[in-house]
Amino acid sequence: MRKKLIEQRKKLGLTQVELSKKINISEVYVRKLESGTRNPSVPLMVKFEQFYDVSMKELFPDVFFINYDTKCIKNLA
Repeated sequence: MRKKLIEQRKKLGLTQVELSKKINISEVYVRKLESGTRNPSVPLMVKFEQFYDVSMKELFPDVFFINYDTKCIKNLA
């Protein structure tokens, strides 16, 4: 779940439907983005960043997360 994304929408008092109309994407896609089941394209992240005036790294932290799990790296070798 992308808490910051949801928090920003609610801060403006918008429903998912209202947000979808404002940024011209489907309500279903807003729901999937907020739940973290879909990742946005870079242009869409920029759109959210400009709409909320919050960096895309704050809104979509999981997209920018780098996993340095050494067990995972060992398994690749």
